[in-house]
Amino acid sequence: MFGSLGLPELLIIFAIVLVVFGASRLPHLGKGLGEGIANFRDGLRGRDEKKTIEGEKKTNA
Repeated sequence: MFGSLGLPELLIIFAIVLVVFGASRLPHLGKGLGEGIANFRDGLRGRDEKKTIEGEKKTNA
């Protein structure tokens, strides 16, 4: 994915993101991005968290 981007390019992108969003919001953005990617991958694999939770509620009731 990042095959054409080298270290200098990634550092420049990181610096721009840091300036735009600020240092205090950067961890929140990273966490949100990571959760979004994880949810996307789970969706591609056919895992649906809501269906799993609803299924557990039905079997427990």
